[in-house]
Amino acid sequence: MSGSVLLIGSGRMGGALARGWIATESVAVFDPMAPAIDGTRKLDTLDDARHLPQPLTVVIAVKPQMLDQVLPSLIPLAEQDALFVSVAAGATVARYTAILGDKARVVRTMPNTPAAIGKGITALVAGPNVDGAARAYAEMLLKAVGETVWVETEAQIDAVTAVSGSGPAYFFRFTEALARAGEREGLPPELAMKLARATFSGAGALADSRSDPIADLRVEVTSPGGTTAAALARFDADDALDKLVADAADACAKRSRELAG
Repeated sequence: MSGSVLLIGSGRMGGALARGWIATESVAVFDPMAPAIDGTRKLDTLDDARHLPQPLTVVIAVKPQMLDQVLPSLIPLAEQDALFVSVAAGATVARYTAILGDKARVVRTMPNTPAAIGKGITALVAGPNVDGAARAYAEMLLKAVGETVWVETEAQIDAVTAVSGSGPAYFFRFTEALARAGEREGLPPELAMKLARATFSGAGALADSRSDPIADLRVEVTSPGGTTAAALARFDADDALDKLVADAADACAKRSRELAG
């Protein structure tokens, strides 16, 4: 596929995507509330999209509650066989086809916020009308901001949301908790946070540089009877950490399903 890309919604995620595309794709953006993005064409109305080069791929990066306002204006594009790539959390393929028509071609995705620095990972699932060429093009677009994986069913997107979609927030929350623990042990707040941030970013970079199982990396830094072992024993008592994380992921997946209706 080739042609042009219409991005609807240029917030943090949409803006990151657009900046990843401008070197190779013709990108138009519709977002009345956001400034223009260098290298893209800013549309004043969605009616202007009908004049964009074909074939057209429409990337929806608005909040899910805005879809009912946006999608009716895109019916003419669906009738022209545009490919729709959804970045809207919780929005199912059926929600799109209910408005755009049964023949609409829709790929649903779940990226995460490290996409803003090209370090994201995005899961994709294809609707029934999406052929191999459209799948490949959607994947190419999302690879502009990081890795991609395909899942087989939309139900798995809820699980992806619970792991990678919302996972960066878990990471940030744990960083806050570790820094506060450092303060309780007597460190100045600024130093405690500096140590927590550098430790997590460094550990992530180390894990990314090695193909070893994560469990093996953990064992490498855990001397039997040492300080790290003492801390991990508290995490592992009665599977406390695993249960807490599982409960949190379950709550996230449940909310994803609720947003999907």
